[in-house]
Amino acid sequence: MQQRDIATYMFLAIAWGLSFLVILKVVHAFGWVGAVSLRALIAGSTLAIIGFLFGRALRLRALLKPLLVVGATTVAGQLIGLSYGTPRVGTAMAAIFVATIPLFSMIIGRIWGLEKISSQGLVGLLLGLVGIVMLVGFPAQAVTADFIHGCIALLLGCVSAAYGSNYASLHLRGDDPWTVTGGAFLCGGVLTLPLLLLVPITQVPQTIDWLYLLVSGCLMSATTYVLYFGLVERIGATRAISVEFVVTLVAVVVGALFLNEALNLLQMVGGLVILLGCVLVLGLVPGRKRRLPS
Repeated sequence: MQQRDIATYMFLAIAWGLSFLVILKVVHAFGWVGAVSLRALIAGSTLAIIGFLFGRALRLRALLKPLLVVGATTVAGQLIGLSYGTPRVGTAMAAIFVATIPLFSMIIGRIWGLEKISSQGLVGLLLGLVGIVMLVGFPAQAVTADFIHGCIALLLGCVSAAYGSNYASLHLRGDDPWTVTGGAFLCGGVLTLPLLLLVPITQVPQTIDWLYLLVSGCLMSATTYVLYFGLVERIGATRAISVEFVVTLVAVVVGALFLNEALNLLQMVGGLVILLGCVLVLGLVPGRKRRLPS
């Protein structure tokens, strides 16, 4: 990986790790459907407006079909899983599920013949999953129907994210990341907008709530996904999406600082195991020949 790819990787990890706090705020104010649809529409509109002002218009017509697929999976599917599931299972369990995305991506990528995962990369993925278990653990809360529904939503959201990333790598490789990101979010927002009829916003959001929504849409969606789709194009879907390992680490640290969640020695060791797994997946071990496409 080039230095810019490493910098992008770390920025995504921090931004998406912090997004767990923002998700809880936005869902509380707008409901889980509003949090998804409005966030996606704001993200897509932001990119469309900025692109227009700087002469970088979104050329959506030629890419409409693949953008609808990516919008339905990577955007709508993943955000629905996060927005519906996180308040029901807690940020810790949500982080566990998010960390499974690279594994699903690896499986889909190998089935589609998009990537060849080396034995080193496979070990890295497995280490990442082991580290997640050590880092986050399992909740002490009772396993209720609401909790199970949240887990199912998160699982489906993670599979959607992995599918969409590989689909974008296959069908949108070489296309402008700005157009891919803006178009995917606009499609995801439009596809989920009718759900507001079933799950309407039940309260009047305050000014701070709109601020959280704007941060969620403009920074943690529009900016990050332009960078992310560019990263997918340069280093491949599985290696790019392995950032979710570090996202989980950041999310747990944020939870400890802002939600009074304690970190024990086992969790700290788990964090180191996650980082080791990322190093192996990304082929950063000195003196080893990488087999993954760059």
